[in-house]
Amino acid sequence: MKLNVRINGKDKSFRVGPEEVLLDVLRREGYTGVKRGCRKGDCGACAVLIDNELFNSCVLPAMSVAGKDVITIEGIGTPNALHVLQRTFLEEGAVQCGFCTPGMILAVKALLDRNEDPNETEIKEALDGNLCRCTGYVKIIKAVKKAARSMREVGE
Repeated sequence: MKLNVRINGKDKSFRVGPEEVLLDVLRREGYTGVKRGCRKGDCGACAVLIDNELFNSCVLPAMSVAGKDVITIEGIGTPNALHVLQRTFLEEGAVQCGFCTPGMILAVKALLDRNEDPNETEIKEALDGNLCRCTGYVKIIKAVKKAARSMREVGE
């Protein structure tokens, strides 16, 4: 089957099997920021934004995104021009091994796109479903609050 989709702002076309999940297609096509974790939709490592809404790509049939806009971590910043969320996660030490970081960043990006000034409870709710085994989430929440302030100040 042929899948036509927009990924990180670029129109793409892929051959996919009828049972393939989006995670496997994305990784096969070089989007390795999407991580293979639990494969059950429980950990958030494979999170992507689809039409600005967060989804776990490991449980999503690839063909369900036909004609949609998919954003992976590769689509929100570059090594030379980090997105404010990526920058604040680094500045605040909100990364350890980094495996969960792409999913975390996309989860809070979805939150900040709809709520520019979330409280701590709203941040925790946005991160629910994103598991991290290395941090205690304190630095992650601090990074999100700092990013929200920065984004409000510059109007991002």
